[in-house]
Amino acid sequence: MPETVHIIGGGLAGSEAAWQLARRRIPVVLHEMRGGKMTPAHRTDGLAELVCSNSFRSDDSDHNAVGLLHHEMRALDSLVMRAADAARVPAGSALAVDRDLFSAGVTAALEAHPLVTVERGEVQAPDPAWKHVLIATGPLTSEPLARFIQGLTGESHLAFFDAIAPIVHAESVDMTVAWRQSRYDKAGDGGEHAPGEGDYINCPLDRDQYFAFVEALNSGEKAEFREWEKDTPYFDGCMPIEVMAERGPQTLRFGPMKPVGLRDPRTGRRPFAVVQLRQDNAAGTLLNIVGFQTKLKHGEQVRIFRTVPGLQQAEFARLGGLHRNSFIRSPVLLDPTLRLGADLRIHFAGQITGCEGYVESAAVGLMAGLFLSERVHGRRPATPPAETAMGALLSHITGGAMADSFQPMNVNFGLFPALEGVAKGRDRKAALAARAKAAFGGWAERFASGGQGSALDPSGG
Repeated sequence: MPETVHIIGGGLAGSEAAWQLARRRIPVVLHEMRGGKMTPAHRTDGLAELVCSNSFRSDDSDHNAVGLLHHEMRALDSLVMRAADAARVPAGSALAVDRDLFSAGVTAALEAHPLVTVERGEVQAPDPAWKHVLIATGPLTSEPLARFIQGLTGESHLAFFDAIAPIVHAESVDMTVAWRQSRYDKAGDGGEHAPGEGDYINCPLDRDQYFAFVEALNSGEKAEFREWEKDTPYFDGCMPIEVMAERGPQTLRFGPMKPVGLRDPRTGRRPFAVVQLRQDNAAGTLLNIVGFQTKLKHGEQVRIFRTVPGLQQAEFARLGGLHRNSFIRSPVLLDPTLRLGADLRIHFAGQITGCEGYVESAAVGLMAGLFLSERVHGRRPATPPAETAMGALLSHITGGAMADSFQPMNVNFGLFPALEGVAKGRDRKAALAARAKAAFGGWAERFASGGQGSALDPSGG
């Protein structure tokens, strides 16, 4: 009998990993503290409980990155996708579920599987005797386990406060208006870069545009903190843009929108204010709006930020947010198979790795399960091609993101390797999806020998 894998956390990632391991004849102990100790967000002890929305977003695998991720997960017999399809409710082209039926389906399948043992109770630290450990505790990791992770990885590598600025697709920025230039040269002598040089893209605002922008921030509709977030203080390094704006109409001009050291090449003069964008992934396809973490509602963000010259047609890979969240600095801590460099017994999966969203969390759990199954069986794990949705998401988590500014991310086509010679928009998305499907098949074949089974019947394990 292969060695047992201990999974800490029975959310989407932990549940999916347990299923993938058990299908490959590996015994699993799935540790879930709910049933003995609840989190502030959950209301049941069911495995894979959906805390917020009941939507898994678009199911279109030909033009949408998350739909493509659905496609790849189904091809690998994902338990989460099986349960979602069985609990589906009408939602147009999106995949939405009855959340209670969904959780019940996942729970029943795992509890019935002969190789899965569900143990209720809090794990404050992995037992030193456990040879294979997967931590999949999500954004509300309990305090004792978080302290263990901090001690293992270092204080600076575990975040409890997720301050997210919007990210835009680089190709959607109007470079006839915006220009590339850093405020000061790297020598630090106060000299300016010439326009066209430097690491930042600048979107200029004149006086009227700036004050209209500030007014829009002040009047825009903000999202409320959830109950367990309300005691989360603001920190100077992650102050919401609208909170800064409330301090006075000129505050942003002396903060993230300061124009000092910049010249608009169209006028030769310093603009009244600027919005700066900085590269956010190694491929250069995504740009972070610098200093623009926000609690504005998502629709308001799109409306207001598109008033900035150069961003009128901006396409957002991720919108901003500010909330409590535990996640590790995966690009510097994990290897490409989600294994922790500081303790090779331990893998991570799910939102704690820095992915965002139900489907993404489950997909990372699925990959962690596959990698662990290979390792337990004495084989070297093979990672998915970067051209696939799984591969693109994994690359973001384990090295594709800029490590010093790493933040959780949903899957999106901006994470995929660039595709040359293809038009923008729907044609480009279709081409990226087609390339991904072609690349995925060969890698997935490696794992096709896992147990079979249909519907939510655990007999395939």
